[in-house]
Amino acid sequence: MNSARGRRVSGDLGVDDVRDRPERWTVLESSGAFRGPVFGVRRDRVEMPRGDGTEPVGRDVVEHLGAVGVLALDDRDRVLLLRQYRHPVGRLLWEPPAGLRDVDGEPLHRLAERELLEEAGYRAGRWDTLVDVYTSPGMADERVRIFLARDLTEVPADEIDFERVHEEADMPVVWVPLEEAVRKVFAGELHNMIACMGVLAARAARANGFRDLRAVDAPED
Repeated sequence: MNSARGRRVSGDLGVDDVRDRPERWTVLESSGAFRGPVFGVRRDRVEMPRGDGTEPVGRDVVEHLGAVGVLALDDRDRVLLLRQYRHPVGRLLWEPPAGLRDVDGEPLHRLAERELLEEAGYRAGRWDTLVDVYTSPGMADERVRIFLARDLTEVPADEIDFERVHEEADMPVVWVPLEEAVRKVFAGELHNMIACMGVLAARAARANGFRDLRAVDAPED
């Protein structure tokens, strides 16, 4: 049996072609199945290739508001993580500050500043774009921008106008040395996507003096 059956390999593509780009296949029909405050679910019938022709295929899509995350790195090379209960996975996860893109027109770096202040009690003097990711592109359109925050200043609690409730009611904060955080990712001790991606990206960025980071307001596409 040919193990490469169905796999297309092109000799015309090289390293410079490895770059995600917009693409939209024909949607023959779309219908909504659920709509909630954070995400919705729709069913699309998409025209997809088969043999020498095409066929309609059903695909369920989770429509999500999107989010930002903040990998805060202090002058001792420690990253800030906070613990939060996540009901769908039934775990207490250690995560960086993060928040939904739930304010129309709000610049992403302003949202990140607000989340760092409200969830962790810090402001940052230096912001950079660390990495952009689609969290689960096979089923959802959720996209997350993770920022790197440095030059940190702690803000007194009485200066923060924010009430923590529900999952955010009890979120202890710890500072973890970056190399130890990397070890925890590889050891399977950290599972949150923003934590894992942010920690590994921060370590890679640090290796060349953070020279390859994009501006805080870099476009997503």
